Amino acid sequence: MSEFVKVLTRKNSLRKQCSDLSVSDVEKVLTDLSEILQERHEEEVRAQQEEKQRMKKIADILKRMGDAGIGLEDLKAIKAAEGPKRKVEAKYRIKDAAGTIHEWSGRGRTPVAFNEYFDKHGVTKEDTRIK
Repeated sequence: MSEFVKVLTRKNSLRKQCSDLSVSDVEKVLTDLSEILQERHEEEVRAQQEEKQRMKKIADILKRMGDAGIGLEDLKAIKAAEGPKRKVEAKYRIKDAAGTIHEWSGRGRTPVAFNEYFDKHGVTKEDTRIK
């Protein structure tokens, strides 16, 4: 908790901080805090209304699913049937000095093994394309 919040939430600390302020300054602070409080109340009411509408939409969807004979398990089964994303095929292949074969799809950053190979052999990416 910040020092400012500690002062605001402790009456004696707040009193001490306000001791040098004039009555009009304290009234100004009080007015500002009242406005902030009102804004926070409005935000909270708005958030509760949005959540209520969201829950109503969810209930409506669940009712329509039930009417159609569809359950949550059916939706989960569809997602499971899709399976994982397919792997992108390699477009480039090199064999390093140790005889290890490295493959790269050409997406993302160039692997270190490829950069070292390019520098050492003076070739380009296109020279290592799988035919």
